[in-house]
Amino acid sequence: MKTGFAQPSPEQRARPWRWLVPVLLVLLFLAVLFWLPWQARQMESNERQEQLIADTLWVEQTLRFELARSEEALATLGADLVVTPPAPPILQARLAQMFKNGPELVRVVWFDPQGKPMASHGADLPAAGLSAATRTAAEVARSTRRGRYSEPYGVTSTHGLIDFYLPLYRKGEYAGSLVATYSLQVLLNETVPWWFAQDNALSLLDRDERVVAQRAAGGPGRGIYTHRRELDLPGAQVALSTDSVKGAPRLLPNLLVGSVIVLALGLVLSLVALWRHISRTLAAESALRQQMAFRTAMENSLLTGLRARDLEGRVTYVNRAFCQIVGLSEEELVGKKPPMPYWAPEAMADYEERFRGVLSGNITPQFETVFQRSDGVRVPVLVFEAPLVDVKGQHTGWMSSVLDITDRKRVEELNRQQEEKLQASARLATMGEISSMLAHELNQPLAAISSYTAGALNMLERAGAGGEDGARFAPGMLRHALEQARQQAQRAGQIIRSVHEFVKKREPLREQVTVRSVIDGVRALIELQARQAGVALRFELACEWCTVLADRVMLEQVLLNLTRNAIEAMADTRPEDRVLRVQAEEVEGQVAVSVIDRGHGIAPEVAERLFSPFYSTKAEGMGMGLSICRTAIEFHGGTLTHRPNPQGGTIFTFSLPAQAAARALG
Repeated sequence: MKTGFAQPSPEQRARPWRWLVPVLLVLLFLAVLFWLPWQARQMESNERQEQLIADTLWVEQTLRFELARSEEALATLGADLVVTPPAPPILQARLAQMFKNGPELVRVVWFDPQGKPMASHGADLPAAGLSAATRTAAEVARSTRRGRYSEPYGVTSTHGLIDFYLPLYRKGEYAGSLVATYSLQVLLNETVPWWFAQDNALSLLDRDERVVAQRAAGGPGRGIYTHRRELDLPGAQVALSTDSVKGAPRLLPNLLVGSVIVLALGLVLSLVALWRHISRTLAAESALRQQMAFRTAMENSLLTGLRARDLEGRVTYVNRAFCQIVGLSEEELVGKKPPMPYWAPEAMADYEERFRGVLSGNITPQFETVFQRSDGVRVPVLVFEAPLVDVKGQHTGWMSSVLDITDRKRVEELNRQQEEKLQASARLATMGEISSMLAHELNQPLAAISSYTAGALNMLERAGAGGEDGARFAPGMLRHALEQARQQAQRAGQIIRSVHEFVKKREPLREQVTVRSVIDGVRALIELQARQAGVALRFELACEWCTVLADRVMLEQVLLNLTRNAIEAMADTRPEDRVLRVQAEEVEGQVAVSVIDRGHGIAPEVAERLFSPFYSTKAEGMGMGLSICRTAIEFHGGTLTHRPNPQGGTIFTFSLPAQAAARALG
């Protein structure tokens, strides 16, 4: 036989909990049943108090409005009395109209500057004159030059009076006053509506808490709901006091009826809230589906490829345009990690370097690269990348916009080829324009060579014939003649090489070149044109060994074109002023080369279109020279500008970024 206590079954252990929940619900219901009526009573009491305060404020504003309207009428009458006093019948008619519009008026008196009554309407003025309170208000009103109320006076059977003293001035001098006397009881009776007086006992109190007017159509107040409001009357301290005749809400009706109503309303409100919640949920789901459909359609209609990656570089989203750019489907891309199937083998090192930057949190916002389609075709693309941030502001990955720039690259290549052809044509045109000078320049060394070689042959013939002349033959004379012929041949060869290097067609080649090498490349051609035009040439090279990264022939073309224009601009200049200066200096990391002439300068209307293609001031010019020069300089990341020469003429300056490479020593 086993002894001990039996272990309770799982059902027995769960039984207390089955009863606990209903009991708690019943207790909660009873608590709510007793709490709601009390709360309803408190809310009703607060509502009555708030309603009393609002109504009291409305009555106070009504009283103040009525007095303000009377003040305006007195001010208008006072202005007329000061300027041109109306005739007594007209004045009495106006005062009678004021009494008709304001039943609370008891008396209106017009006093002259000495205090003598000039006219009055209504009750007679007391034999003692104005009250002490009115005289006090009059003194303050004169000092402030503003209308002022007196304190209430003459309280008899809760019927008090109050005066409004209005000083009158003509051209800044005191010209008398108007004194209006109001019955506070009539004011209260005429302005307070009957329904408010039926539910509330109203009183007007002076500064000593004495009742100066009272209205209680529904009987005395119970002191449960009360409110006090000061009237905003200048000079008088009058308060409006309201005391409701209603008692406190009773609890029994709220307990019997309010509980049922509250429970029923609670059930209805619960059902309404549930229905609204379900409707909003369905509407939100429908709007979300429409938004997702619209977003998908919008993204698929874009020509820009979109790609999203997580922090590990895994592709999480691509749109249709991106799939078309790389020639792969969405299933083949989403979920992939580098290396990507669209990476071109020749750019693999760049891809891996950028991917390492992505993993470290450092991206290149914009870059150009090459993608490889599934069929092996290379596609040049422009990629924009930015951090991908979720609604909580957390960085979750990277978003990329990819543009297929195949057409742009093709257009750039065509533009580059056309630019090269245009520059080559411009160089040929330049050589054509100076061909006559080249021919003349070449004739001189060739004629000298012919003369020196003829003289050398004559000396050799005489030496071979023998005789006295042969005995006097000196080898030094023959060497001198041949040396002179060699120098002239080198001179002609240098001219021909300069022309050949200048006009030959080739691809642009950026290399580190010095200012000295660029000038030496076309110096012979510049000097040739200068001699023909009678122009003195000066080179002022403060940084002749400054180095720039550029195509030497393109810079030579720019320099030759600028110097040729400068020489032509000085055609009408006096011979002694025909000076062409070429300066070179380094300013703030820029190598600046200036061509300075003393010509006729550039007119403002010409300067506006100076660099426009096909615009020229020369009768035979094509208008492409300066346009090509600016294009060539901007191709190297520089600028070409012009400004007037203070000594007359023009200064053209082109600037290029200086290179930090070591410079040659001269």
